[in-house]
Amino acid sequence: MNKFPKVNNCKIAIIGLGYVGLPLAVLFSNKQKCLITNEQKEHKIIGFDINLSRLEELKKNHDRTNEVNSTDLQKADNLFFTNEIVNLYQAEVFIVTVPTPINNLNNPDLRAIKSATKTVASALKNKTYNNYPVIIYESTVYPGMIEEVCVPILESESGLKFNLDFYCGYSPERINPGDKEHRIENIIKITSGSSNECASFVDRLYASVINAGTYQANSIKVAESAKVIENIQRDLNVALVNELAIIFRKLKINIYEVLEAAGTKWNFLKFKPGLVGGHCIGVDPYYLTFKSKSCGYTPEVILAGRRLNNQMGSWIVKEVLKEMIINKFNISLSKVLIMGFTFKENCPDIRNTKVIDVADGLNEYSINYDIFDPLANKEEASKEYNVVLLDNIDDFSIYDAIIITVKHDAFYHYDWDSISKLNVILFDIKGFLPKDIDAIRL
Repeated sequence: MNKFPKVNNCKIAIIGLGYVGLPLAVLFSNKQKCLITNEQKEHKIIGFDINLSRLEELKKNHDRTNEVNSTDLQKADNLFFTNEIVNLYQAEVFIVTVPTPINNLNNPDLRAIKSATKTVASALKNKTYNNYPVIIYESTVYPGMIEEVCVPILESESGLKFNLDFYCGYSPERINPGDKEHRIENIIKITSGSSNECASFVDRLYASVINAGTYQANSIKVAESAKVIENIQRDLNVALVNELAIIFRKLKINIYEVLEAAGTKWNFLKFKPGLVGGHCIGVDPYYLTFKSKSCGYTPEVILAGRRLNNQMGSWIVKEVLKEMIINKFNISLSKVLIMGFTFKENCPDIRNTKVIDVADGLNEYSINYDIFDPLANKEEASKEYNVVLLDNIDDFSIYDAIIITVKHDAFYHYDWDSISKLNVILFDIKGFLPKDIDAIRL
């Protein structure tokens, strides 16, 4: 008789080994005791990815995302990396962690998650065990997508019946790339399942490895909804602060001084202005607005926030040019340095980076520029955005303007006091520079 797998002893396949999947795979594979049963964990973890170069790096204990160090990878003895579907046949639990981006029309791009679902369905069709298979999705989706899009694929491709032959769960990822404090095991995990029994299993499975504990949502749709609004809330708050930055710049008031003063109130939310990119905050709102439009309602506030945040790159370029003109720089002969290309500080991720909007804005005015980012992968930047990143900066004096777009720790090592004394405009959009440095801040 079929039953759900044991939470301390099952075969788990992680589909997608990026910023989300790899840390999860390593967490499940570690040899600490199960937090639920207090028994030794005996999971067998199958890390599946279609990127062969990624797999080769991982097999050599190297993670290009810097989310997992080589020591932890080396210790993960029961973690097996593969790109062959046949190795998934023995899995009892499938956790899908592939990207869910948007297309050029800002609609959900579901190709990766649909492809991953078909891969899982192929494994289900050839399963070699007696327990109920459970497919858990962590990728960001719109409310209802698991049951409306993924489940039909699983059924049609495998020939099995939902909530009879297999079950589904949703546990949205809360990975914060580059954050060494808020790790996966230290963040409360939302869980859900397609039946009461499945929901209980999914919750216990994650609770067995998550130190911070879990929160079991009432349904998959509730969990899906919670994920998208987490980032919509942040997106709207940043949009508000970006609009304030625009207003206060016109009023010649330092936005950071205003925020610091307002921040002394106990319930003031401490958001800062800047470029809003990445694979979450700048993307997730469109998943909910897409679903909302399909129900006959076009969101106003959410899309207004998106529009404002999306125009920040071009606004920054215009403000830099104004300052250069005021300071009598010859625009046609000027050279600008963009410092930072990743979507956030201390992270190599360039997905959906909005720094490219600054570069594109400079291109529109035929302004010569360089980009420097010690964390970003130069080959990826060239392939994805057709830009060339500098290997290093030899001489700051050759630039007429420097735009600090990302607050990498590595940038603190430069002598900004000396740089500020050059004939150069420092435009700090991240509040990076000390107050005593002569710079233009949003």
